[in-house]
Amino acid sequence: MITVVGTGTGAPVPADVLAGAALVVGGRRHLDAARLPEGTERIVLGPLAPALETIAEYVGKELPVVVLASGDPGFFGIVRALAERFGAGLLDVRPGVSSVATAFARIGLPWDDAVVVSAHGRDLRTAVNVCRACPKVAVLTGPGAGPAELGAALGDGRVLVVASALGDPERERVERVTPAEAAARDWGTAVSVVLCLDETRALGGLRTVAGVPARPDRWALDESDFAHRDSMITKFEVRALALARLGPRLGDLVWDVGAGSGSVAVECARLGAAVVAVEKTPDGVERIHANARAHGVDVRVVHGSAPDALDGLDDPDAVFVGGGGRELPAIVGACARRARRTVVVAMAALDRVPAAREALTSAGFACDGVLLQSSRLAPLPGDVTRLAATNPVFLLWGVRAPATREGVAH
Repeated sequence: MITVVGTGTGAPVPADVLAGAALVVGGRRHLDAARLPEGTERIVLGPLAPALETIAEYVGKELPVVVLASGDPGFFGIVRALAERFGAGLLDVRPGVSSVATAFARIGLPWDDAVVVSAHGRDLRTAVNVCRACPKVAVLTGPGAGPAELGAALGDGRVLVVASALGDPERERVERVTPAEAAARDWGTAVSVVLCLDETRALGGLRTVAGVPARPDRWALDESDFAHRDSMITKFEVRALALARLGPRLGDLVWDVGAGSGSVAVECARLGAAVVAVEKTPDGVERIHANARAHGVDVRVVHGSAPDALDGLDDPDAVFVGGGGRELPAIVGACARRARRTVVVAMAALDRVPAAREALTSAGFACDGVLLQSSRLAPLPGDVTRLAATNPVFLLWGVRAPATREGVAH
């Protein structure tokens, strides 16, 4: 049997757990604090693979092993690796209080509606995009992915609570800073967790399932659900297929270029993605802000004309391009060179399709498309119904090979 003990945030290891252990594995501070029986071998946990090999030797000899871990070892902890190697049936897990629970307790906030993401040994961009999209996020930090790097990537609009050395009576610190203040400091190596809060929404009760924002009840919303000018909005039939091809999800960054009313941007944000809407008209910018507020999502709006307005933005996972002016091929090309997964283009003018398709294929995308033409039910006098045709729209999409994502609690 392998006994895995979560030390929580400073909790002592029960003596009865260590009694009779042939091997104890853990971090140096855990081992130094534990009273090990005489003759017990100890391994300071560094690289995981050598420790697992040593544990396997003891398991093969049916000798008892104890593993000491920080916080709750089943929460982004060593239980996953041990279960994959030795099987869950061989583990006796004694959970502790996680650093996330402790950090939220320190500032008096509930965390059942928080999203937890790990940046430890993982791509920081996923954590950054979750922080942009959600009002209450806990980020487990790691080397090269701490408060400074997170703050530098986030910019304004959030407050960071940096919880360092939780459970250590001498070194514990919980500090509230702006992203800019976090980026300007050297935080050392003792950081446990960073809470990223939109304080205007952090107590609003984000609807979650197991810590992940719940998917909306529906999408491809009616045009009447958005403020728009003279029906200049992506129709819900087109939006439905565009969303299916964009695949917006938690941890993604999506651009909505030529956003107009921002209907696509808002729908992507409702599905959990971080979203940047690029719009050149001042009244369009105001409508996007209004629609984002009305649907309770956070959409960053950039006032400017693509492709120049794309400079300085982080590379997106997916891009939606609307409109069909002469500059469309150049915009599609600029987006295709930056997009990690997919680009979707909506066009009313058929003669723009070849150039847009060439821009996608030249950037290495596999390209496909469809002409969408629908007729909606419309009432007539006398309790009868006719079909009212909508304007046809050509939807073109390019897809790269899928990328992997790690670190989001679900």
